[in-house]
Parts: sequence; structure tokens; C-alpha cells
Amino acid sequence: MYALYDFINFHFIPGLVLGSIYALGAIGVTLTFGILRFANFAHGESMTLGAYFAWSIITLTGWHPMAALPIAMVLTAIVSIGIDRGFYKPFRAAPTIMLVIASFGMMLMVRSAIQFSWGVQLKSLQSGIQQPLILFDAIRISPKHLIIFGAAVLLMVIVHLILSRTKMGKAMRAMSDSPELAKLTGIDTEQVIRNTWIIGGALAGAAGILLAYDTHVETMMGFQVLLPTFAAAILGGIGKPYGAMIGGLIIGLAEELATYPWIGDTPLVSPGYKAGVAFVIMIGILLWRPSGIMRGRTF
Repeated sequence: MYALYDFINFHFIPGLVLGSIYALGAIGVTLTFGILRFANFAHGESMTLGAYFAWSIITLTGWHPMAALPIAMVLTAIVSIGIDRGFYKPFRAAPTIMLVIASFGMMLMVRSAIQFSWGVQLKSLQSGIQQPLILFDAIRISPKHLIIFGAAVLLMVIVHLILSRTKMGKAMRAMSDSPELAKLTGIDTEQVIRNTWIIGGALAGAAGILLAYDTHVETMMGFQVLLPTFAAAILGGIGKPYGAMIGGLIIGLAEELATYPWIGDTPLVSPGYKAGVAFVIMIGILLWRPSGIMRGRTF
């Protein structure tokens, strides 16, 4: 039988870390869906792009990954704005399915550009092995897990402050509720859309960097976490950033806890199939409560 400390060390703590990464990615997904009314399937590639930007900065400067994170976030946000202006804006008035198809094409284009620019070999943001911090003689916490979770929580607090305390955040929430009414009240909807891409792109880049810091950098990393990220956004409620935060933590914990040997001595779900847990949760929430935990938008 697994001891309580093994449960905490190998399942609960990794679940919190993974969930915080999903939460950052899901905020961008839910903002894009809530304001622009389409599922951006290229969001995962923005996460990958952020990781490669960070790797390049670290390679050139030798900085710590967290020092490179803000610059990589800015670069990812700039690319996101460029993608919107060049590829999504012309379809703004078109049927939603056209934007969805365009996002599929953009996903493949960005991935190909990354593979052409950086290659397909695995890369690492930090070399060497870190010694874990030991608490109560049994709980072992990796220093990078503390950094990842702390950075994710800080970014989520910043998003909360932007949405609740600034004029920009209030305009974004108003447009998410009703674009037509937002226009009638004099809100600059194009500025709101631009801000949405800035925040969503920056958070996607941050999620990719934190994921790469925890594992490694590869060209398929964003695509591999795209389904859990969408599941987190749907679970929390489309258009509800706070729901995306909660949904991300739930999905991350569910994936890791599913591999715990709840019955007998073998994992309940093989670690190789834990990504399927997010799919099951997403299907379940669509059938049982399509509006999600926070009663978000349904289509």
C-alpha cells in the first residue's frame, strides 16, 4: 500500500503543479471563446512558441527560466496579435466554422514554423538535477514545483486584478456578455479584442514556459496539452476566467490522482492514459452541465 506521503509526493503535488499550468492556458482559451466566439485550436502552439522563445533567451543570456519568462510572454503576445490581424480579423464577420478551420490551419503553420526555426530535437530550459526540499522527513517538494506553482498563482492574481479593477477588464467582461450592447455603450471592441489576444497570448506563453521548465521543450508539447486545456475551460464555464482557473486545477489533480492505486497495488489508470481522464471529464460536463461550474456561455 502507498503511504500518505507517497500520495502527496507523487500525485497530489504534481497534480497541483500540472493544474496550475492548465489553468493559465485555459484562461486564454475561455477569453477567446467568450469574446470572439470561436475555439482557437492554435492556442496550444502559442504555448509551444512561448517555451521556444524562453529557450532562445536562456541560451543567449544564461538567465534563469523565470527571468526569461516575462520577455517570452511579451514576444508570444506580439505574435498572437499578428496572427489575429493577419489571419483571423478578415474572418471576423464570417460564420464561426470558418474561424475554427482557420485556427486549425494556423496551428499547423505555427508548428511547422517552430520545427523549421528550432528543429525537432528535445531541449531543456535548465540543466542538472535539483535536490528536493524535505519537509517532515517525508514530504519531498522539488524547488521548481514551488516556483512553477508560485508563478502561476501570481499570474492568475494579476489577471484577477486586471479583470476586476481596470477599465480594460470591465470592457472585456462587458463584451463577453454582449458584443452588441458593448458597441452601443461606446466600447472600442477592436481594442478589447486586441487586449484579449495580448492577455491570452501572454498567458499561453507562460503556460508553455512553466510546462517546459517542469519537463522539456518539444514541438508537440502544446498540442499534447490542448485537450486538457479545453477541458478545463469547458469545466469552468466558457467565458469565465475564474472558472478556467478552477477547472484547470481540477483537471490537473484528476489526471494525477487517477494514476493512484486506489484499488489494490496497481494504478487505477495507467500513466500513459491519464490524458484520457480530461476527455472523460469534458464529455461528462458537456452532457451533465454544458454551462460549466461557473455557468458560462453555451452555444
